[in-house]
Amino acid sequence: MNLNQITISVADVEKSILFYENLGLRLIVKSLPNYARFECLNGETTFSLHQSSIPNNGGTWLYFENENLDQKVAELLQKGFVFEELPNDKPWFWREARIKDLDNNQLILFYAGVNRKNPPWRIH
Repeated sequence: MNLNQITISVADVEKSILFYENLGLRLIVKSLPNYARFECLNGETTFSLHQSSIPNNGGTWLYFENENLDQKVAELLQKGFVFEELPNDKPWFWREARIKDLDNNQLILFYAGVNRKNPPWRIH
C-alpha cells in the first residue's frame, strides 16, 4: 500500500484554499463549497479539504517535509504566517517548525532526511 492522498475537514473550503496555496501547495481541483484538492510540489502525494460543520478539536496533525526548512519558514513569516514554534532540532533527529491552519489542524513543517524512515532505533 502507498499512502498518497489525505483529506481533512475544514469549516470553510474557500478560505482554506488560500491558506494552503500560500503554504506552497498547488490547487488542482476546486469544487466549492464542499471540496478542494492540492498536489504537493515534491513527490506524488495529493491533499484535500472537505467542508464539515463539525468543529475540529485540533486532533489532526499533518507533516510536510522540506529540505530547506529554515528558508521555507522565513518565506512564510514574510507572508504573515504566525508560527507556534520556529525551526528547532528535536531529540528524534528531526528539525521541526509548527503552525496551525484556520481550523486548528496542527501542521508540522519538518526535515528528517534519512531519519524519517531509518532512525537509529528502527526495528530490523
